[in-house]
Parts: sequence; structure tokens; C-alpha cells
Amino acid sequence: MTAPSTKPAPVIPLSPVDERLPVRRLAPLSAQHVLAMVAAPVSTTFLTGQALGLTAAGTASLLSATLVLCGAGTLLQSLGLWRFGARLPFVMLPGGAATALFIQIAKDHGPATGSVLLAAALLYAVLPFYAKIVRLFPPVVMGTTVLLIGIAMIRVAAQLVTGRPGSPGYAAPSAVVLAGATIACTVLFLMVLRGIWRQTAVLLGMGAGTLIALTTGLGHLAPAGGAGGGLTLPHLLPYGAPHFDVLAALPLLVFSLTTLAEITGQTVLNSETVGRESDPGRDVPRVARADALISVFGGLFGTSLMVTSAENIGIGRLTGVRSRFVTAGAGVLLIAVGLQAPVSRVLASIPAPVVGGSALVIYGIIAVMGIDMLGRTAPGSPGGSTVIALALTAGLLPVVAPDLYQGFPTWARTVLGSGVVAGTLAAVLLHALFRAFASGGDGGDGRSGGDGGSAESVGTPPARSARPAD
Repeated sequence: MTAPSTKPAPVIPLSPVDERLPVRRLAPLSAQHVLAMVAAPVSTTFLTGQALGLTAAGTASLLSATLVLCGAGTLLQSLGLWRFGARLPFVMLPGGAATALFIQIAKDHGPATGSVLLAAALLYAVLPFYAKIVRLFPPVVMGTTVLLIGIAMIRVAAQLVTGRPGSPGYAAPSAVVLAGATIACTVLFLMVLRGIWRQTAVLLGMGAGTLIALTTGLGHLAPAGGAGGGLTLPHLLPYGAPHFDVLAALPLLVFSLTTLAEITGQTVLNSETVGRESDPGRDVPRVARADALISVFGGLFGTSLMVTSAENIGIGRLTGVRSRFVTAGAGVLLIAVGLQAPVSRVLASIPAPVVGGSALVIYGIIAVMGIDMLGRTAPGSPGGSTVIALALTAGLLPVVAPDLYQGFPTWARTVLGSGVVAGTLAAVLLHALFRAFASGGDGGDGRSGGDGGSAESVGTPPARSARPAD
């Protein structure tokens, strides 16, 4: 009789993404992620506060809400909860492009339109149709949208530097010089710093600009809105109860759909980075659900849409650390910093020209990202060049001729008067028309449009993603 085998069961190796690190290693690695991403929430919050005319105390409260939500979103994406979060080392930020659109809507229709809540609800609602929706936004459409957002926000950032026409100190030379000095410091840091410190160049540039303002008399800190230590809690509905204006929210509604293409590419890239098999049909809806959920809280506490960011994927590649618990630790640190009242108050008092100078760098880079995306769409071909040309024309007309649609009905002014919405819709329609014409005229290969706009080119998942999301 054969004795039963006592050979132990094989041990399944732990995936690197699920590795739990000791605190002595986890803490500095998590802090590194915070340093790499904190410039985005700080700068976009300052930009929002300055553009909407918030007090320093109001800006401090908004910054607290933004950092806490960044931390909560990072925890949700990293650890996952039910069907929310992909359990990948992601961080969450207030989207620069989304912030641009939120500010535009707030300036034109007031900040209490409920635009963020509506956009978050739309993003969640379309997830069952994810595979079909994402195909509407190939690189030619995404590139046009991102470029137009960058251009629109450069105008907003410039107003932070110059002030509004007719306001006291409009286009004061000292403000322009201070903004220029901030830009110069940022560029210098970008040139001389390396690794993780280079990723904080914008934040360091803001610090240098503030120091120049204090030491040269070119600017001054805004009142801090109170003193003392302790904790600070974000304010619920800081702009008042929302009245849900769908037409006013249209720019953010369109943008929320375009984010599906970006989420797809980031999720695939992050999966590959940590060595986990990519499954966009499972993971992308999880990422998008977490974005939508945190954005609902963002709408309630005054921020713009919150989006999962690919900025920190490079850190994983650089360090070789793939654990999602590192970004979870970064989420805890962000929540802790956001609740510290002194930190929020000091940061919120930075002079407007410094914020404007940093914003010019940020949104200039966003515009270049759009150009880079368009450069990958074979724009020299007849279809691609026509789509880009006409879409950019539709998007730039409200910028170069603001009164062009003055005599139109309100709904038409809202749609056509937003360069981002007009340009994006034009790109979607023209791209679809050129693809349909090419498919009907050349045997169905669809290549004569030449725009590089196949579904696959935007990271649209293969056929398996068409299955219902979990």
C-alpha cells in the first residue's frame, strides 16, 4: 500500500502589484509619489480660487477639499472597493483640462450649475456602453480637444497675471514681471533638476515666485484668512445649492465622455508596468466608476472633476516598485496634509501673478500635448488634415471672435460659443463622416481618411472589452 504523499502544495508567487512593504520602506516611497503629483492639485486649486474671486479662506478650504479627495481617490483606485477601483498603483488628481472647463462654465453661468455632478453622473451612466463610446474619440478628436482646452486656459491664466480690463492695476508691469520670473524659475528647475525633483518643478517655481514677490516688492501675500493650527474641514456646497443647468454643463459633459479613451490607455499602460495581465473590459469600468464617485464628492465640495492620472506610472518604472500599497500610502499622506489648516492657509495666500505664471506653463504643456496627439494621426492625408483644420476652426472661432454668435438663441450660444465643445463635436462628426465615406468608397478598409483614428489607436480594448462590465 502506497503511503499518502506529504509533498506540500505549490506556493503561488505573490504578484508584485500586491506586495506589502514594511513601513520603513513604504513611507519614503509613498512620500515620493506625493511630491511627484502635489503640484497639480495645488496649482489648479489656486487657479480656480483666483479665477472665481474666492477669498484666501475660501481658497484654503477648496485646497483642503481637493487634497482630501485626491487622497481618497488614490486609496480607492489602489485598494479597490466592490466594483470601484482597479487595484492598480494609480493616483487621482483634479484634471487640468476639466478644471479649465469648470472655470469657463463658472465664469459664464456661475459655479453652482451642478456641472461636475452632471458630468460624473454621465460618466457612470455610459459605462455599460463603454466599448462603443470610446470609439468616438480617436486621437484626432482627443488631440483637437486637448489643444483647444490648452488654448482656452492660456487666456484664463493670462487674466490672472494682468487682471480684468478696467480693474485696478490692470496689466501692471510688476505683475507681468513677477509672472515672467515665476516662469523663468520653473524652466530653470526643469533644466537642472533630475528624477523625482524634476517632477516638482512647477511647485518649486511657485515657491521661487512667491519668494521673489516678498523680497522685491513685486507682489504680496493675500490675507491668510485666519490663524492658528489644528484641522480644517472642507465646506459642503461652497457655491450654494446647485441648480443643474444641462446646457451650461455641456463642455464638461462632452469632456467626461472623452476621458474614457484616456482612462483606457492609462489602465493598459499601468497594467503592463506592474506586470499584471491587461483586461480593459474589467479594469477600465472600475477606474471610471472610482473617478465618477470621487467626482460626485468633488462637485459637493467645490472642485472640478477628479481624474485618475498616469503621472506616477513613470515612478514605478523608474524605481521598479510596483506595489499598489505604495500609492495607497500616498493617499493617506494626501488626506493628512489636506486636513492641516496652517498648510492650506499658507498655500492659499500665494500672489495671483505667481499662480498665473505657473498656470501658463501648465496649460501651455497641455496645448503641446494636444499637438503631439495630432502629430500621431497622419494629418498630412486629405481626411486627417480636413478634420483637424475644420475642427480647430470651429473651436477657435469663439476665441478670436467672441461676439460671433451673439444673436443666436441661448442654447446655440452655449454650444457654439464654447470652443472646446464646438471643436470636439465638429471633430467627432467629421471623423465619423470621413470614415463612413472611406469605408463605402474603397472596399471598407477605411484608410483613405488617413487620420490614424481607428479604435485601436486610442487604446480601445480588443473584442473582449465589449462584454458587460463586472
